[in-house]
Amino acid sequence: MILKAQIMDEKAVGRALTRLSHEILERNKGAENLLLIGIKRRGEPLAKDISEKIGLFEGVEVPYCSLDIKYYRDDLTHITDLPETRNANIPFSVDGKDVILVDDVIYTGRTARAAIEAVFSCGRPNSIQLAVMIDRGHRELPIRPDYVGKNTPTSKTEVIEVHLKEYDDDIGVYLMENN
Repeated sequence: MILKAQIMDEKAVGRALTRLSHEILERNKGAENLLLIGIKRRGEPLAKDISEKIGLFEGVEVPYCSLDIKYYRDDLTHITDLPETRNANIPFSVDGKDVILVDDVIYTGRTARAAIEAVFSCGRPNSIQLAVMIDRGHRELPIRPDYVGKNTPTSKTEVIEVHLKEYDDDIGVYLMENN
């Protein structure tokens, strides 16, 4: 991969997370019924950061957890002829909650679709909303995020990398090109 451009630095990522947190609070009229679920892998620390920011703004603890969607992917039959499905491991009840799915990048919409199915395997939420740091376009499914840190149109040969302290040496968003 070849670096084409840095789209967001650490300060821009922080500002986007603050804005996303405020938008979530505004749309949901506070934090009382919220549950944040970070889609593994990079959605996990983003959900934690949003939960912490909402906690600072509202003075309440917003529960958050991570979600592994590998058993809900629609390409499992490409991996094995007998795909195995399981209930998602969400440590909180989703029944009646306003669930905010958090991910780093939305591209085709297939990861979001798998995450929605995983949440429904655990109960019936009041709503499921989607927050992403980057929307790069090229949807294959009719899925649209409710909260977007930054819209960054890309070509199909480009890749967006979201770097986070938990996994990388820096915090930022980068546009990469396949060589």
